[in-house]
Amino acid sequence: MKKVIFKYLNIEISRAEGSAGFVLLFAVTLASILLALALGVANIALKEIKFSTSARNTNDAFFAADTGVESALFQDKDGDICAPAPCSYSFTVLSLGSTGQGCAKVTVDKAVAPATTSVVSKGYNIGNALCDSANPDRIERQLRVTYGDD
Repeated sequence: MKKVIFKYLNIEISRAEGSAGFVLLFAVTLASILLALALGVANIALKEIKFSTSARNTNDAFFAADTGVESALFQDKDGDICAPAPCSYSFTVLSLGSTGQGCAKVTVDKAVAPATTSVVSKGYNIGNALCDSANPDRIERQLRVTYGDD
């Protein structure tokens, strides 16, 4: 079956009987494949963004805990952070991390026999003035340092 499209240009198109919807079917199939590829790439990109954010938050929490340990060691450089032993002392370090929202809760315990000092620092990537938060993205990292006569 021949169909004349442009009379003056003498252009003819021929098609077989029963092939009326092939171009539409081909276009929909191609569009579906391209959409699936685009969604797959977008999903991978979103996971990479979440992973990089998680790595930053983990580093902020770890370095907040490290800052808490260093602060306790600095305060106890003369051995009198809490005296006389046995004793326990706690404090909080605020405004830490890449966003300034991190914090650390530090506990120092001194024992008499053997004469040891134990520092436990819990670092968080997110915290308020009391180093508390209900944020589901909050990450905690803990460091424990023990030194003395053991």
